[in-house]
Amino acid sequence: MQKITLIGMGASAATLTAEGWDALRRAERVAGARRLLEALPPEIAAERIPAVKPEEILSALEGACSAAVLYSGDTGFYSGAPALLERLRGRQVQVELQPGLSSVQLLAARLGRPWQDWKLVSAHGRPCDPVAAVCGGKPAFFLTGVGESGPAALCQKLADAGLGGLSVAVGEDLGLASQKIFSGSAAQAAGAQFGPLAVLLAEPAFRLPARTPGWPDGAFVRAEGIPMTKQAIRAQVLAQLALCPGETVWDVGAGTGSVSLEMAYANGGAPVWAVERLPAACAVLEENRRRLGGWNVRVVQGSAPQALAGLPAPDAVFLGGTGGELGPILDAVWAANPAARVCLTAIALETLAAALEAFAARGRKADAVQIAAAHAGGPGRLHLLRAENPVFILTAKEKV
Repeated sequence: MQKITLIGMGASAATLTAEGWDALRRAERVAGARRLLEALPPEIAAERIPAVKPEEILSALEGACSAAVLYSGDTGFYSGAPALLERLRGRQVQVELQPGLSSVQLLAARLGRPWQDWKLVSAHGRPCDPVAAVCGGKPAFFLTGVGESGPAALCQKLADAGLGGLSVAVGEDLGLASQKIFSGSAAQAAGAQFGPLAVLLAEPAFRLPARTPGWPDGAFVRAEGIPMTKQAIRAQVLAQLALCPGETVWDVGAGTGSVSLEMAYANGGAPVWAVERLPAACAVLEENRRRLGGWNVRVVQGSAPQALAGLPAPDAVFLGGTGGELGPILDAVWAANPAARVCLTAIALETLAAALEAFAARGRKADAVQIAAAHAGGPGRLHLLRAENPVFILTAKEKV
């Protein structure tokens, strides 16, 4: 039976484990990236065949009784090994894995700190939101690529979100003679150049302690003439939308941003697009965003539905204000994602009727809840209830 050993090489031949060396010495044939094969010393007599994709590797190893495959880093850390393992399932082949030193271990050792509490993220060949990663309350380690997935580009995204002062470290060519460590701010790293073999560590962004929905109204900066969804209503809106971590959210007619900010915590740091037409409201919203750690809130100044064009498709939408454009806004939302959940509030009966009609015209059934909040207080020792306007909360989640 053919035996294939998948070996994590670490950074170079110098970081190979003793078990890895033994497997290489026994192998008749070795496949892997050209850079890794060229790093092996002459004492490894096996035939070396450059191959990276699983089908290329299988073809290269065909007929060899004992073979090995080299991977950089560790076979279990964002490696190509699992893809090859999947292809080997069901075959008459004996498979063995040998782990190696990963880039996260190497960087942690160079920085002299433990890494068991780091958030591990790969930006290598896949979408990556560094802002969401640093909003998790832990240092975020990024396995980076080049270009838009490189350390400088990721740090530029942090700087664009107002996190340019965040402390970061970049490790280049870890474990090699050309190894370099950069330490500084995200803004500084955004303007630097790094090689293709680099990883990034970013410290966690400031965030408030986790709490249930319904922050006190006094937590938000307010300004005259700029509306804010009050605590009792806001808590119910969050309950109706039932946000999950990773969901993209729109807040249309965001006002002071009270709903935007709470959603920014509820969705685990994923993007919240706060659309607001009034420049003064956008300024207040931006101040609340920075004060309360809502780094994943993206403020968009403009009128809906025009300002919604080009935004990433939402999973959930709160309509805090529509400017008389409810129908076109709903069309824009469900054109972007037919499965998006939509929630809006209404005080006037005319607004309620118009909203129900707009939902029905688009084949959507709305759940309606009325909240009538009252607060106790009064002169002296008496406590009188001061009622707020009853508010209807309408939520449409799926087609009829």
